[in-house]
Amino acid sequence: MKAQDDAALGRFWAEALGWGVDSEGPGVTNLEPVGFAYPDPVAVCIDIVARPEPKTVKNRVHLDLATTSTAHQAELVARLKELGATLADVGQGDVPWTVMADPEGNEFCVLEPRPIYQGTGPIAAVVVDCTDPRGMARFWNEAMDWTLHEVTEDHATMRSAQGVGPYLEFLRTPDTKSVWNRVHLDVCPYPGDDLAAEAARLRALGATDPDIDRSAISWTVLADPEGNEFCLLSPR
Repeated sequence: MKAQDDAALGRFWAEALGWGVDSEGPGVTNLEPVGFAYPDPVAVCIDIVARPEPKTVKNRVHLDLATTSTAHQAELVARLKELGATLADVGQGDVPWTVMADPEGNEFCVLEPRPIYQGTGPIAAVVVDCTDPRGMARFWNEAMDWTLHEVTEDHATMRSAQGVGPYLEFLRTPDTKSVWNRVHLDVCPYPGDDLAAEAARLRALGATDPDIDRSAISWTVLADPEGNEFCLLSPR
């Protein structure tokens, strides 16, 4: 996530998820479950990076939070409001889930209890808006070693091959991408993998190189077939 104040937004999400918070240095705040060790697929971690640009449009990538009962959903919504979240209207109408925004305006959903998300941890899914869920599923299914669970014209769903942790979902929406995504995916090769070979593999699958200044970064920035930026990190 990009943020104007990474430390403050990091504190919000750490409290919201019950996770630990760390820092790589000025301008970067890292969140992960206490005791987490990569590449354990039980969680998708969050890095918050300071950027001066303000949020201007609805994010094309957002988090869905899981709940275990209607009472838990109500309790979580109330607690998130106390932490600084607000209710948000993105045109959802009358739905059983609650749409909210974090203190910097990033939309997220607090879902009603759904059996599919029991056991995912606090994050039920990372959801990506797109125009072609099938095409996105084809790319990301090859890009990662996750399992594709469902693909239709309107949505696609993936999860770790070990059957743990959050889902990655692609949802058809009428909106088109217009700005650099403030929330994006980072992917990381396994320890011992060759970074250059992995970047070449992703490009062969359809990833492209966005036109950005790379002089101040050590990682590789790519874009998926719908132009959503993602970062390829060094193996660790």
